[in-house]
Amino acid sequence: MNDDIKTIIDTVQHNCHIADARHAGDYTLCVYLLKMREMYRWEQQQSFNVSLTTDDVGDWLTEREGLWDDIEAQEYKQLLIDGVEYDPFDNEAINVLMHDKGLVYNAGLGIRCRPHFFLAELEKSEQDKHHSIIIAGKEHARDMAAPPAMVQQDRIYIRRESLRRMLWEKVEEWRMSGLDNPIGRAAAYYDFDNDVEASLDKMADVETSMIIAHEKGEAIAGRELGDGWLDMLTAMPQTHAEIMLRAIRDHYADAITTLPLLIKNNRDASIHFYFGTMTAMRKKLAPALITAYQSWHESAELTELEQLLPALQAHWKDTTKQALAIYTSRIDKTDDIHTISNEIEKMIDSRILS
Repeated sequence: MNDDIKTIIDTVQHNCHIADARHAGDYTLCVYLLKMREMYRWEQQQSFNVSLTTDDVGDWLTEREGLWDDIEAQEYKQLLIDGVEYDPFDNEAINVLMHDKGLVYNAGLGIRCRPHFFLAELEKSEQDKHHSIIIAGKEHARDMAAPPAMVQQDRIYIRRESLRRMLWEKVEEWRMSGLDNPIGRAAAYYDFDNDVEASLDKMADVETSMIIAHEKGEAIAGRELGDGWLDMLTAMPQTHAEIMLRAIRDHYADAITTLPLLIKNNRDASIHFYFGTMTAMRKKLAPALITAYQSWHESAELTELEQLLPALQAHWKDTTKQALAIYTSRIDKTDDIHTISNEIEKMIDSRILS
């Protein structure tokens, strides 16, 4: 690795540290400690087979929190590439240069408008009729959140290393809980007791198609809803309404693409995995979907889920459009985001799919 690439990696990682410094408090203590343990594992290049203790992570965590105190107020750094500085959010210009170096870069906004950055080896790039699908491999710079997938316009990014880590966190959480739940049922199809790394590879291979399907659904929903949706999310960060809006958008995306593929493939492990990774808010808003899962789990028949699909597609399309209509009709008349977000929350609460 030459010095220029090392400098780029260091800059991206510095921006990751700034994002972590500003947003680590978004997590509950339990989730925060889990995220930091896995960040330590990544930095130390420790296998998932290695059990990490509090003693292993403690000093490193204290040092990292000290670094955050020093840099939290700093601006994100420009990326110096081939003698030219680039805004860290200029993905298109940066990736033209990174792809020539066998790398892929991305910056974007996630939940609570949290910035995300990563730089990884470019594993492969595919093109279908509507989307560019970019598969990232080994990561050289990342933040503690490290979402395994994201879509920006027509570009879908899949981070295989972060996907494996997310799968590990879910399986580890299930192991510690000892509960009979969808993630545990999905994990039972793999040999986690004897070979964690191989099981994660296999699980990631199997579920990548489902994750790509979700991101395609997000892209389709994004084209239908337009730029106003992002404007709405950006206007109400760190609100309950934002969490609800992201949940209904996820439901709509899945109704378009993910659930049809899930039903078509009829793969038990993937069905358990899908419901095991569903957020609490999504479950709250769609009890009918959870009932359909339970019906399938008990009968091995997908009939109820198949019959529910048209209603899901219509319901979430209408709900997302109603939310956007409330925002666009009110934002020109008032700058009181609290009032607008409350109205959106009430509308979504009134449309729980039971």
